[in-house]
Amino acid sequence: MAQHAAGRDTGLTKWIGWILFVGIVMIISGLISLIQGIVALVDDDFYLVTAEKLPIDIDYSAWGWLLIAFGALLIGGGYAVMFGYLWARLVSLCVVFVHALINLTFLAAYPIWSILSIALDLLALYAIAVHGDEGKMLRRTGKS
Repeated sequence: MAQHAAGRDTGLTKWIGWILFVGIVMIISGLISLIQGIVALVDDDFYLVTAEKLPIDIDYSAWGWLLIAFGALLIGGGYAVMFGYLWARLVSLCVVFVHALINLTFLAAYPIWSILSIALDLLALYAIAVHGDEGKMLRRTGKS
C-alpha cells in the first residue's frame, strides 16, 4: 500500500488525465467496433450499401470478423496504455492507425459510427504519441 508524505512529489503531472482519457477512448472505440462487427455478422441489410460498393470488396462477414478483432485489440490496448507500458503504446499506435483506415473504408456502409470511430482514433493517436509515457507513473508503488 502506497503512502505518500505530505508535500512529497509523486511524479504525476496534469497529462496523466490525457492517458486515462485515451485509454477510455480506445475502450469505447473498441466497443463501437465490436458492435459494428456483430451487426455485420448478423444483419447484412442493416448497412446503407452492399459490401460490393465498399472500397475493399469483401463480404460483410469478413468485415464483421475484422471489426471484432480490432475491437478486442483496442479494448486490450486501451487498458494497457493507461498504465504506460511501452509495448502497449507501440502496439496501440499501430492498431489505432489501422483501425482508423478500416473505418475510413467502411465509411459508406455506416457513416455516423465510422466518423465517430475515426475521430476517437485520431484523438487516441495524438494522446498516445505525445503523452503516452505519463501512464507509467500509475504503475509505481510507494517504495523509496
